[in-house]
Parts: sequence; C-alpha cells; structure tokens
Amino acid sequence: MRGSRVNIRNAFEKVTFLAGRTPQHSLSGEGTDAFDTLSAYRDGGVFIAYYDGKSEWERHPGDELVQIIEGQTTVFLLENGEERPVSLSEGELIVVPEMVWHRFDTPNGVKVLTITPQPTEHSIQVPSF
Repeated sequence: MRGSRVNIRNAFEKVTFLAGRTPQHSLSGEGTDAFDTLSAYRDGGVFIAYYDGKSEWERHPGDELVQIIEGQTTVFLLENGEERPVSLSEGELIVVPEMVWHRFDTPNGVKVLTITPQPTEHSIQVPSF
C-alpha cells in the first residue's frame, strides 16, 4: 500500500467488531478480524482496529501515534509505576512515548488508527519495573 491512497472509512468495512476484548485475545490470537494493517511504515505499520473492552499492556521501541476515528477510549500510560489515564474521543490523538507501557479501556466501542513501531511487547499483568 505504500505510495497508494487509503480511504480510512472504507478500510473499516474490512474489519469485524470485536465485542468484549480482553487482554487474552491478543495473546491467544482471537479477534484478529477486528484488526487490519493498512500499510507498512518505517519500522512498523499503520493499523486500524474496531472493538470494545480492555486490551493487554503493550509497549513499542519507538513513539506510537494513536488516533480515534470514531467512539471513545481511555489510554492508561504506566509512568513511574502509576497508571495515568488519558481520555480520547473522536478526532483526538495521542503520541505514546517510546517504551512506555500502555493499555486501552473502551467500554462502548472505538475505531482507532495507529502508527505503531514493531516489535510490540505484550503483558497481561501490570508490568513491574
């Protein structure tokens, strides 16, 4: 897809809503139809997802851009052993700093676009320092 135009609204027609996402979904490979890769980008990619529920903890070897296309979520950043919530709504974005553990809590559904460096490290439990 690099060098090609992507219609983000149309891209979401290719994913299936994942109701009740849990941290175990990512680690077990369940719910992959709720996620899609739109394009490679630098050392990672441009991704979309459509779900509600709670994600596992994750971190990346570079900054991650998270943009809310539709709905709302709260991103929890783990800073100095404390969870800092950042609420995001449609049209808003956050840049999650490199190597900062974070997770998503989305009770009512969200369509999200991310630019995510790889590899992604995952944890079901709150990571310790």
